[in-house]
Amino acid sequence: MKNSNLLSRREFVATTSGLLAAGALEPVGSQAAETDITEAKPASKSPLAIHGGQKTVSKGVPGLGRRWGDPERQQLEEMLQQTTLFYWDGRRTQLVKERFREVCPLKYVHTCSSGTAALHIAVAAAGIGPGDEVITSPVTDPGTVIGILYQQAVPVFADLGRSTYNLDPEDVKRRITAKTKAIIAVHLAGNPCDMDALKKIADEHNLVLIEDCAQAWGAKYRGRPIGTIGHIACFSLQNSKHITCGDGGIVASNDERFGPDLQRFGDKGYDRSRGLGLNVFATNYRMSEPQAAVVAAQLPRLEKIAARRAELGNLLTEKISHIPGILPHQVHPEDRCVYWFYMFRIEPKAFRCSRGEFFKALAAEGVSCASGYIGKPLYGEPVFQNHAFFAGRWPIKEFGLTSMDYTKHRNPEAEAILATSIRVTIHEGMTEEYILDVAKAIEKVARYYAV
Repeated sequence: MKNSNLLSRREFVATTSGLLAAGALEPVGSQAAETDITEAKPASKSPLAIHGGQKTVSKGVPGLGRRWGDPERQQLEEMLQQTTLFYWDGRRTQLVKERFREVCPLKYVHTCSSGTAALHIAVAAAGIGPGDEVITSPVTDPGTVIGILYQQAVPVFADLGRSTYNLDPEDVKRRITAKTKAIIAVHLAGNPCDMDALKKIADEHNLVLIEDCAQAWGAKYRGRPIGTIGHIACFSLQNSKHITCGDGGIVASNDERFGPDLQRFGDKGYDRSRGLGLNVFATNYRMSEPQAAVVAAQLPRLEKIAARRAELGNLLTEKISHIPGILPHQVHPEDRCVYWFYMFRIEPKAFRCSRGEFFKALAAEGVSCASGYIGKPLYGEPVFQNHAFFAGRWPIKEFGLTSMDYTKHRNPEAEAILATSIRVTIHEGMTEEYILDVAKAIEKVARYYAV
């Protein structure tokens, strides 16, 4: 299937959004037109379903189905035969590490309680401290920056690529100061960042490059597994991710400077392998053996899940890339995006409607979708605008260790992305027929509202 390079952190299934669910659960309408989208008459403007016309997605949104079963049950039963459920030298934890290395070959692997925990462990192991700056994306889950702030460091938000939704390397370079110590590259929606460019920047400025792979299980950058290019990789096993144990995470590294410290920064500072004593202060981010049992059963499914999502997302790009005013999700042709969600943008001047109206019309056609991703860039949230991270205060600002003022911070492209994007649900349980209908629905709405 063709992967397009045209311009264009959670799988938002129908139950996570009221509006999304409404689009997914509407009564089945009449059959969609059998003509392929590429054969549709350009001049036609079919009545929209929101105005009483026929729904394009007439068979409803395919469900994801059960995501666990006998393999998980077997691992849990074997785990119950153990004399301990503690992670250290636990057999399920060891199996997780072995199976993780099969998909992401990294020497040092540590299981933990969440993707947020994985990122905090990475930042701590990288030696990030009070007043240090870490450059990252403004369009991401708060978990990306929680560890930075808890290390009393400063998140610095760089702008994003127009339709990749990932860090713009040129803006990253502009944000570097004498206080910059690290970059956290967020592979949003499972789309690999420009890792060669970011690694070059990190090497030139002696920065630690951390990969936030929470939404990117199974993604590949130029054929290499995501997580293997930077210095430290962080994965989430939260319930909505490609594979899961409800909540959990993995942090891993090949770098001898950081890898040996991952375990102790997730285990209250205890170094259980080297017996160094309590030389660092850290919190408890341990994963238990029951969680590891589920992860161990999930990992063998990953390749099939990732490959299927990549096929479906690339198919959608192929079928909507010709539509005027629509900017598809931009993926490099040599990369594999695993589409935790698919997001396209509309060009406001190309349509006689707002983004909200476009979304509502698309949902009425039976497409599982949502308006945008997050409501605003992280720096626009009240806790950032008020610098109110710790009991309403930000000690390092009060102590003069940073001059950051988030009330004055701007990332124009990121703000435009959030104002003009529509998020479409993609998962491995969907069919090509459904994706083709989604593409037809997008074209139908776009042609109706075209200027």
